[in-house]
Amino acid sequence: MRPISKVAENWWDYTTLDKEILMDAAKLTIEDMKGLQREGFKINFFDTIQEFFAAEALEYIEGWMQSTPDNPVGVCGPIGPTEQLPIVAQMVNAFGIELGKKEAHFWGMDEWVIDGKAATIDHPLSFAKADMELCFNRIKPEFAMKKENIHFPDETIVKYEQSWEGVRCALMQGGQGETKHWAFNDPVRREGAYKDNPPTPEEYLQKGTRVLEVHPITVMQNARTSGGGNLDLVPNHAVTVGPKQTFKADKISIWHPGWHDNTLGMRLSALMISKKIADSACPMSLLSKHPNVVFNYYAPGFGSCEVEMH
Repeated sequence: MRPISKVAENWWDYTTLDKEILMDAAKLTIEDMKGLQREGFKINFFDTIQEFFAAEALEYIEGWMQSTPDNPVGVCGPIGPTEQLPIVAQMVNAFGIELGKKEAHFWGMDEWVIDGKAATIDHPLSFAKADMELCFNRIKPEFAMKKENIHFPDETIVKYEQSWEGVRCALMQGGQGETKHWAFNDPVRREGAYKDNPPTPEEYLQKGTRVLEVHPITVMQNARTSGGGNLDLVPNHAVTVGPKQTFKADKISIWHPGWHDNTLGMRLSALMISKKIADSACPMSLLSKHPNVVFNYYAPGFGSCEVEMH
């Protein structure tokens, strides 16, 4: 029998992994992390926060620059981190990149779902609202992306999944949540067929864009990072881009500023991807099966896993 979660006993999460994996991850230094690189998995460290977010923004630009009317290209981006988004708009304006003429595309990764419906753009925690206000509304009209090329998921699913057809995704960019998720690809409840074991990697990777119940850890994290600590603001359900769409991306780029996941988590997912230890209780580890994954760290935010009482 695998261990019961220390956080939510009716759910799977990384606390149900083999303790040796957790202990090995906790010992990793920055130098050790660099040694985890292998073919298909690269690790970058940035010494300043300016370099970190400028590099993150540049990934959007590099993706969109590949797009042409005959061969449209898009990027899929997160809400968390968000600090790169105004820089993306600034770069588009400065370089005069005509996103509309280039037929560039953008996919939002996810959105909250309330009473069965995706949150509207006027909801204070709306991800579409953040993308538009922090990035797309700041791009000059002459360089703006076509509205029909900006795709946000909602509860209907079909239109969003269809938007991935015929458009190459050069980049899926994201952060890492405290459940070690990308987007809202959280571990599942410990019930039914998954009472004794979580879904196999193969089962989990078959999931498409879907509405799901988010893990309690994720609710807590979003209250902390986005809701001023007010748990009441955070919905229990979301619609999220699925592994099926994720694995269509040429490159998966994960950004660790140091305040989304904790110091153990930032090490754990890298160790598991490096060693190709895939376990859906730690969803980020499933990216070990993708041929081009890059982890990017803000070095001063990497911290340590030493016990320190506060």
